[in-house]
Amino acid sequence: MFNSLFNNAATGLDIKTALICAGVSLLLGIAIAITHMKTTQTTKGFLITLAVLPLLVMAVMIMINGNLGTSIAILGAFSLIRFRSIQGHAKDLLSVFFSMMVGLALGMGHALFATVITAIAIVAIIILTYTRLLEPDQHERVLKVVIPEDLDYEDVFEEVFKKYTSRSKLVRMKTMNMGSLYKLTYDVKLRHGVKEKEFLDEIRVKNCNLKVLLSEPCCEEEI
Repeated sequence: MFNSLFNNAATGLDIKTALICAGVSLLLGIAIAITHMKTTQTTKGFLITLAVLPLLVMAVMIMINGNLGTSIAILGAFSLIRFRSIQGHAKDLLSVFFSMMVGLALGMGHALFATVITAIAIVAIIILTYTRLLEPDQHERVLKVVIPEDLDYEDVFEEVFKKYTSRSKLVRMKTMNMGSLYKLTYDVKLRHGVKEKEFLDEIRVKNCNLKVLLSEPCCEEEI
């Protein structure tokens, strides 16, 4: 069912087959780019990259054509691009690998396979994006607090945590400012109905109004 188009070519790759694979790669790349645009915030430059990347990967696969020396050279070029690129968000990386998969499949002539997998993956991405199926607990937070060295960091926030959280755990502690300050990092789960401002206000009372940062687990920042 998923036979390669290249198997039908008696001698090498004919222009008709190449144009079919190129056209399919562009159409699937555009579909991937539109899906990415509809499910996450992005830029036009990145969308163009997603749309054209399957065509370029397909061309690379055709040029390699079993040549070991060319394969090593192409691998080195891809590695150079990878390490000179800024790491993006998880959805960006997913879309890049998605586009590369389509290009690899079409580079081996599997146009129907690439089309079917692309359709299935797009449906899965849309469903998982717009439903709560894989949505993490919205009450999970990372709390980073700076306290003076004379405070007992083991018990200083115990009363506040009992009042505002259902779970709290100290996961990291380090000294700052020549040992005069401690920076504490907690994993906390806020109780339902808790107002974050009230929680932070009571933390600030305990830590002498030094720096406090409350963030979601995926958006950790330094203070």
